[in-house]
Amino acid sequence: MRDRELIVKRIIQFLFALAGIAAGSYVSPLLAVPLTMQLGWSARSVLYLQIGLAVLGALMGWLVASPVLNRTVALTKWAEGKLQKMSTQDLMSGAIGLIIGLIIAFLIGSALSGIPIIGSLIPILTCIIFGYLGVSLGISKREGIAAFFTGLGKENNNRFRNKGKTRAAGYCNMPKVLDTSVIIDGRIADICKTGFVEGPIIIPNFVLEELRHIADSSDALKRAKGRRGLDMLNVIRKELDIEVEISSKDYDDIAEVDDKLVRLAQELYGCVVTNDYNLNKVATLQGVVVLNINELANAIKPVVLPGEKMVVTVVKDGKEHNQGVAYLDDGTMIVVENGRRFMGETIEVEVTSVIQTNAGRMIFGRPAEKY
Repeated sequence: MRDRELIVKRIIQFLFALAGIAAGSYVSPLLAVPLTMQLGWSARSVLYLQIGLAVLGALMGWLVASPVLNRTVALTKWAEGKLQKMSTQDLMSGAIGLIIGLIIAFLIGSALSGIPIIGSLIPILTCIIFGYLGVSLGISKREGIAAFFTGLGKENNNRFRNKGKTRAAGYCNMPKVLDTSVIIDGRIADICKTGFVEGPIIIPNFVLEELRHIADSSDALKRAKGRRGLDMLNVIRKELDIEVEISSKDYDDIAEVDDKLVRLAQELYGCVVTNDYNLNKVATLQGVVVLNINELANAIKPVVLPGEKMVVTVVKDGKEHNQGVAYLDDGTMIVVENGRRFMGETIEVEVTSVIQTNAGRMIFGRPAEKY
């Protein structure tokens, strides 16, 4: 690698030397005429002068090439570092804004270039001002620009907003960004296995880091959760026939993992998969599509109507007097009025009412008439 850099450096120095020779050859005829006419130099002396100027130009070009090259490389690396910290969306939006700004600057500069004295400076000033404004506005309006060209973005997501909850009618091919809670929960692997989730699964590096910290925790419960999450990721990557991508994108200016997830989903025009209530609300407020595993689980629970009968086992006391509590196979709680006396028994219960809460579905019933 260093040999290649040295070769490139020598080539550039050689080109600078050629440019110096050209400059010396250009200057020497300008000096030849007055030296010959006024000082009486002979043709041979003028030839020696031309050769000397060419050699001097080559030497100066060779010497100047090295510091110029070093400064250019340093400037290039600085610009490259700044550009690498910007997202692709920001770069594209900034470039579009710059082009539009320069077009406007050209039109205004052409119209005002005829003004005396300052007319020649106006095109330069307009290019600087409108170029800067174009880049700034392009980056600040990146989502609107992306939505204009791709038909996606926040404006498109807002079409599917209903009663404060964002849902996309055609989210199948949208990237699914997984958060830490849904990976630890593990149900996402079973959902992917059934084929109900399509499109690429995105696992950010900062989520992997959070899982690793949880798995290394001194608390036994947290450590078990972290290891379960890592096991679930291995299942998703190795055993499921679905596209999985590890995203190396990170945001040094954002501290919270949830905020990073929302930003990544916005840039990818994807959706966040979670069972975290707070992340659900924050992402929805920012116009990001959210797939909540808990809401899915509640939606697919069997519908129970008042008057139906079911067989359950009373396992513990209820909060109120003489109440008993039973559970269905999916974890739904059944509160049995006057069911305390059937503790540990399997009985038939008649449903009296069903209540849907944020925590899930709760069924109220009473023992069948035969009891």
